Amino acid sequence: MRIGKEFRIPPVAEQFMRRALRLARRGLGRTAPNPMVGAVVVKAGRVIGEGYHSAVGQPHAEIEALTQAGPQARDAELFVTLEPCNHHGRTPPCTRAIIEAGVKKVWYGMQDLNPDVEGGGGAFLRASGVEVVGRVLEDQCRLLNEVYVINVTLRRPFVYLKLAMSLDGRIATRTGESKWITSEASRRQVHALRDRVSAVMVGIGTVTADNPGLTTRLPRKRGRDAIRIVVDSNLRTPPDAAVFNPASDAGVIIACRKDAPAENAILLEERGAQIVRTRGRDRVDIADLMHTLYRRGISSVLVEGGASLAWSVLEAKVTDRCLFYYAPIIIGGADAPAGVGGKGVRRLPEAPRMEKAQISRVGPDILVSGRIAYPVVNRSVPGKTRTPKPRTRGNRGNTP
Repeated sequence: MRIGKEFRIPPVAEQFMRRALRLARRGLGRTAPNPMVGAVVVKAGRVIGEGYHSAVGQPHAEIEALTQAGPQARDAELFVTLEPCNHHGRTPPCTRAIIEAGVKKVWYGMQDLNPDVEGGGGAFLRASGVEVVGRVLEDQCRLLNEVYVINVTLRRPFVYLKLAMSLDGRIATRTGESKWITSEASRRQVHALRDRVSAVMVGIGTVTADNPGLTTRLPRKRGRDAIRIVVDSNLRTPPDAAVFNPASDAGVIIACRKDAPAENAILLEERGAQIVRTRGRDRVDIADLMHTLYRRGISSVLVEGGASLAWSVLEAKVTDRCLFYYAPIIIGGADAPAGVGGKGVRRLPEAPRMEKAQISRVGPDILVSGRIAYPVVNRSVPGKTRTPKPRTRGNRGNTP
């Protein structure tokens, strides 16, 4: 059921959905490839059960909430951030548990956009006599699960592009010095993001210049390491590079072009790397790489450097959200590298655009973040571009 002008969501329903959203956020970074979901069971205006999906293989939010509610769930209302599932995956379908518990009404936040299950849960519940009201606080629910939406509609990971720059957009001085442009507060925030994503990606230029370890370093040794990915067309990654960290079991992937030297691959495989050959003949095919990573179970990628790779993920239209950290310094210099390299766009209307940009302070630094949209260039009419309207599926690179 889609909410129309003839129906207004009661404020109390939004109140309980917000509570479900807060619960869902507790699973941040731990539920992939599943979405984050929160659920609240309400009877006579009182919460009698609540829960959230904590990790893959663990009970879904609805089951947690219904279990807590127990027999009181009969004739109660269920508020859940995502349309209840009607298929048997790692766990049984939630719709059957809802019916067996005797819930009389289900309010859900967003429809499950997975093409394999889309709309099935709500339809099954209605056919079984349960009243279903959909799309309550839909925008907030979709934002919460923006990674999942990209995964199931475009079949690739959600991509974050992070850059740490001076006010004039430089990522290093003309002599190559880059540690540290931004503050410890900004670096701590980035490490928190590393803890949430499936993989961290850099280019071979960053490996040879900075030799980063790409591990997650949070206070009290909390957090987990993400898979480390090096985009290296010709497999030039040194076998003693810091990404091959024996203290971390996260694993290393080296992505290369189709015909990269086999002898180099052998050396890197001996160090424990997985070699992913893309269909690119001269360099790594970024779009092909992203689909390959998704098939390997990687749901989100944090791209951290350098300038050439930053342009590559923008040019391939796979960047979903940018996080640009600006330090209050000015580096200057024609030879100082900019945050984004590559060939760039030919004309301003062709430029990727940040939507709903948010600006915040992180210690002494400034963070500018937002979703990225890509204009479609009409080659038949010179100079004509348009920004496509969002669709629920198949709209590569645009806000779902």
